[in-house]
Amino acid sequence: MRGPLLLLLLSQLLLVSACDRQEPADGPAVRVDQAMGGQPDPGFARAYAPRDFRFPQDHGAHPEYATEWWYLTGNLHTASGRRFGYQLTLFRLGLRPGEAVQDSDWRTNQIYMGHLAISDIAAQRHHSAERFARAAAGLAGARVAPFEVWLGPWSLRGSANLFPLTVSAQQDDIGLSLHVQSSDKPMVLQGERGLSRKSATPGNASYYYSYTRLPTNGEVRIGGTVYSVQGDSWMDREWSSSALDSDQAGWDWFALQLDDGRELMYYRLRDRQGRAHPYSRGSLVAKDGSVQALLPDQVILTPLHDWQADDGARYPVEWRLQVPDYGLDLEVQALLDDQLMAHSVRYWEGAVDVTGSQRGQGYLELSGYAPTP
Repeated sequence: MRGPLLLLLLSQLLLVSACDRQEPADGPAVRVDQAMGGQPDPGFARAYAPRDFRFPQDHGAHPEYATEWWYLTGNLHTASGRRFGYQLTLFRLGLRPGEAVQDSDWRTNQIYMGHLAISDIAAQRHHSAERFARAAAGLAGARVAPFEVWLGPWSLRGSANLFPLTVSAQQDDIGLSLHVQSSDKPMVLQGERGLSRKSATPGNASYYYSYTRLPTNGEVRIGGTVYSVQGDSWMDREWSSSALDSDQAGWDWFALQLDDGRELMYYRLRDRQGRAHPYSRGSLVAKDGSVQALLPDQVILTPLHDWQADDGARYPVEWRLQVPDYGLDLEVQALLDDQLMAHSVRYWEGAVDVTGSQRGQGYLELSGYAPTP
């Protein structure tokens, strides 16, 4: 359940000018349950059943669906050990079903939005930015061969087979210029052969695949200082026309890379009383790439420490995560408590360390905690 579906923002995005913007039209940030609570145009396709994935086509856009994203996070370090976390997400939001309209240089039924973040652990500082552009006049878009998704000066570029992937994003006092390589780990089809069901409601699901450990090197810029870095990234791809059910408020999402060569993904959907929803799901990827599904009765999640934002929202930034069936008893702790994405939709997303029965690193996303505007 990776990243927020920003359906409530469509009314704001219709006001975006012909040029790309660094911020949306004026308006308060919305909660994720509000953003995901509406129903899209009934003409959009829905994810009802497993499908045969087709590559490289499925690396590109799916305009028959309402929303999708290309999501990269990673933990990077310099040769001297200075650590950084990063996030670059490019979202496609469909105003109406179908390919971008071609009868005008400016007319479009597709909007792109991006989130960029760098966590400077040594400085205890989280930097983030947001962009919007319509998919017209070359401002934003996606293509398959060669692979490219772009939003103004932010882009992901690769070959028809995706990797190696070039990540480029510069915004004011921060920037990324990274090379993301393929690894021995195969792509993971999350859920039921790539169908990730979010509730019992038919069609309330997404198509979802991941690359869970991607060697990465390049440069991170903060202000006038450029750092040469290396480390590992995690890439998620997801598209759907679904929304949270009325009893769901948000989720806690873990993407962990363990030092023993395994990766763990788990999202705990929460109901409006804060309880785990029965459609919470995850996967454990073995060193050889084999995948074991994780169900709610196999995973024990215990929040250990909260961080409070300026708006009073409390985010659980330290957890105990246990999977007894696989001998895992982990403590997941934010490298920096304040890694809040305070933009059109408020959510917390940041780099974490893993200790306990295994050591490692990863990323944590917390949504649906912000108060109602």
